Amino acid sequence: MNPNVWTALAAVALLAGCSELSQFGGPGKPLGAPMQTVAGGNGGASVTPAAMQAPPPPKAAVTPEQFDTTTEAQRAAAATAPAATGERRLGTTIASLGDPADPGFWAETGLVTERVSGRLQNPITGESVQVELRPSGAAPGAGTRVSLPAMRVLELPLTGLPELIVYRN
Repeated sequence: MNPNVWTALAAVALLAGCSELSQFGGPGKPLGAPMQTVAGGNGGASVTPAAMQAPPPPKAAVTPEQFDTTTEAQRAAAATAPAATGERRLGTTIASLGDPADPGFWAETGLVTERVSGRLQNPITGESVQVELRPSGAAPGAGTRVSLPAMRVLELPLTGLPELIVYRN
């Protein structure tokens, strides 16, 4: 087996063991909390599409495929560019794999202070994925934790630290 696959599997297994830590779930937020309607930056409501929600992975999950409970249709929908409706570039960030037990398409970043819909783009390939942007509570330059399904849609190495562009819808 390719050594990169072993490294990725080891990282996922290691992070799976951390799924009970509050730093991954956030204070008072249970893991796998449902996505919700949030106040948008334009005064309106912004809803994370139901297509981006996913059930939690099975407790016995050990591979990226087992942790990623999104469907092929959900991955295709997340990879579709949003309609041009006032999207705003927030900046660039260094991404790392977030809690693989937290399902769906999301990114925890210091570039937002509230849950909003957004998009991550790989500046090298141009590929992008729609995500729920969640505040990390960290400084804007502290990096971003990205969900396993979002990393897979972007075809990023699970153990890498790629640079991504973050947009807010």
